[in-house]
Amino acid sequence: MQTLISVLPYIQIGLSALLIGAILLQQSAAGLGGAFGDNFSSGFHTKRGFEKTLFTSSIVIAVLFVISALVALLIR
Repeated sequence: MQTLISVLPYIQIGLSALLIGAILLQQSAAGLGGAFGDNFSSGFHTKRGFEKTLFTSSIVIAVLFVISALVALLIR
């Protein structure tokens, strides 16, 4: 239990860095055209390949981060 308490902050730091990287690598759906009100064609496309993998992995990393935060809350 003591090792989990000492390792958990490092796990959270690693997960947060991975989550930030995964979010920053995703392309914005609106792009620059969204700033000027042209959102009609940009919102309707299917994620494929690396974009879908990155989207799914960012969700998984976010869930793991929330679980690690809850574990940290419960063990203290």
